[in-house]
Amino acid sequence: MNGGISYWYADDGLPAVREPLGGDRSADVVIVGGGYTGLWTAYYLKKAAPDLRITVLEQRFCGYGASGRNGGWLYNGIAGRDRYAALHGHEAAVRLQRAMNDTVAEVVRALAEEGVDADVHVGGVLEVARTPAQLARLKDFHAHELAYGETDRELYGARETAERLRITGAVGSTWTPHGARVHPVKLVKGLAAAVEALGVEVYESTPVTEIHAGRAVTPYGTVRAPYVLRCTEGFTAALKGERRTWLPMNSSMIATEPLTDEQWAAVGWAGREALGDMAHAYMYAQRTADGRIALGGRGVPYRFGSRTDHDGRTQPETVEALREILVAFFPALAGVRIAHAWSGVLGVPRDWCATVTLDRASGLGWAGGYVGSGVATTNLAGRTLRDLVLLDFGRGGNTDLTVLPWVGHKVRRWEPEPLRWLGVQGMYATYRTADRRETQTHSAGSSRLARLADRVAGRH
Repeated sequence: MNGGISYWYADDGLPAVREPLGGDRSADVVIVGGGYTGLWTAYYLKKAAPDLRITVLEQRFCGYGASGRNGGWLYNGIAGRDRYAALHGHEAAVRLQRAMNDTVAEVVRALAEEGVDADVHVGGVLEVARTPAQLARLKDFHAHELAYGETDRELYGARETAERLRITGAVGSTWTPHGARVHPVKLVKGLAAAVEALGVEVYESTPVTEIHAGRAVTPYGTVRAPYVLRCTEGFTAALKGERRTWLPMNSSMIATEPLTDEQWAAVGWAGREALGDMAHAYMYAQRTADGRIALGGRGVPYRFGSRTDHDGRTQPETVEALREILVAFFPALAGVRIAHAWSGVLGVPRDWCATVTLDRASGLGWAGGYVGSGVATTNLAGRTLRDLVLLDFGRGGNTDLTVLPWVGHKVRRWEPEPLRWLGVQGMYATYRTADRRETQTHSAGSSRLARLADRVAGRH
């Protein structure tokens, strides 16, 4: 199957769509976007202040976007940490990293408290190197993470890596315990149900066309509230005035048919770690609860004019490219059938930094720009928006979260077309060329092409 939103929906079923907004309404807080960010924000706000009137507006149904299409990596990565260290000091970035480490456990705790079975398996995250240049980057990355206080991270050689996963050509890996595999759709469905049970009003099939101070405008009516929180991630560009705020970067995935016991014996993966690599055009994967491999990476990275896909449909050449990665990692799976392919968009700020903001003068707030690390970061963002709203409402003071360095971060907008299309296409073409050269030359140094692409992209 190609598209149909994602394999996760094919597996768990599409939700029964909630009613759209039925006219003008008022609330204390209106949240635009029914994905992880919006739902976690509503959840923690309502738990902290049950009397608040909170309304969530979703253009399709909760989890239609990245929250229902991602790779199921609940892990402690956060976009922009090094930049925040440069801007605010190393210790501020360490506090941000510690908050992310704790967030993985917080999501697991909250899901258990609400009785949400999201196929969670806390196996950590294993990132592997398959070339000398990747191994050099992996060792640097490992040392970098230790410098940010992740002292429980482990570095493995080729033999120790093979004991976990038998990946052809793997010469080393790094593993963190701060990660888990999840079923994205089971998570978002359960979270939406928990939010509604708390008394939050959730309206679906209700696209928000404009956001202003004090109101969110839809074709079915306007919701007025002192606080309007934008939680739209990769779909932000569709809002009036926001086309160049965050770039909707495309990511694509495949899911295999269930593997046999013999095939799993050839692969290993008994620990069910989330799996990534150190390529410039990186991959990410998980062993699903029903015995498949779900694997993703960049296909067509960006559509001209910040357009998004139609229900996740993916180009055949992208499916084949992801299949080639699967077989390169696990040659024993050359005959495995690809059962599903899909795509989705994630939000990318111009400086590749995730942010949380509440403008106290206007009551407008937002969170996002996770650059693909949103499954856990959305939870930290939701709790931070909660604290910022309660602070402004006079129901709380500054907390450990409100003073983290990503709060209130400002970034310039993306270039107009066709410059951003040319830039993104060129950037990923350069990354893929760099990966090929590193594979062919076996050099221990990273390709200069990749460093050039990083500078042009604004990633470093």
